[in-house]
Amino acid sequence: MDISQIIPHIEALIFASEKALTSEELTELVNNALGFIEDRASQEQVDAAIEGICEKYDAEFYPFEVKQSGGGWQFLTKRLYYKTVAQLNGDKFLKRLSTAALETLAIIAYKQPITKSEIEAIRGVNCDYAVQKLLEKDLIIIAGRREDAVGHPLIYNTSKSFMDYFGINSPAELPKISEVMMEELVQATIVGAATVSDETEATDADPMVPDQDKMPETNDTVPGVTEEPLTPDAAPTPDTPTAPEDAAKQTPEA
Repeated sequence: MDISQIIPHIEALIFASEKALTSEELTELVNNALGFIEDRASQEQVDAAIEGICEKYDAEFYPFEVKQSGGGWQFLTKRLYYKTVAQLNGDKFLKRLSTAALETLAIIAYKQPITKSEIEAIRGVNCDYAVQKLLEKDLIIIAGRREDAVGHPLIYNTSKSFMDYFGINSPAELPKISEVMMEELVQATIVGAATVSDETEATDADPMVPDQDKMPETNDTVPGVTEEPLTPDAAPTPDTPTAPEDAAKQTPEA
């Protein structure tokens, strides 16, 4: 079968679907729709068609794209137009989560399937309200009961909406805890090194000892008076009274 024949059908299916469609689902739907008996679309042809569709909508003049998210393929608005589209749906687009809800969701994502008592043992506080909010936002689901535990408590898993919300296809794509901790350690090391460097520079420049090169020159001379160095010969002598005989010699003759 020619790929160009199935591309429009795949585009229509992805566009009309309320949920993300996998390649297997698209293959089955295309074959059921076209009713091919001998010349059926293969999985490889559908994958090649999806790749071509993705390249098509990667062009700048399209405000949306075909992206694999939430476990399948779907049309998504490009990031550049998020704020524009968000105006149409208000808070529906803004699934803001509190710190408690984020902590609870992270525990469920990494430890699923998990019971509420196990979540509370990790967090150290009651999490009834956080779990209820996550259920209302369809970020987690009740996956059944733990039959081997006392009371058969409910167990929780993340939902497809969770994967769609965070742009992943499976919980396996979540960052490893060791990687997150290592990144935080590196950031803390960088910040610590920068702080030590700043403190060292501040210590080297002692504010109590002024830089001799930058000290202003002092001038104790009186403006307008030229000061010459004194020598022993030019040193001033105290005034002495004039002797009488000297005064007589200086008296003019009558």
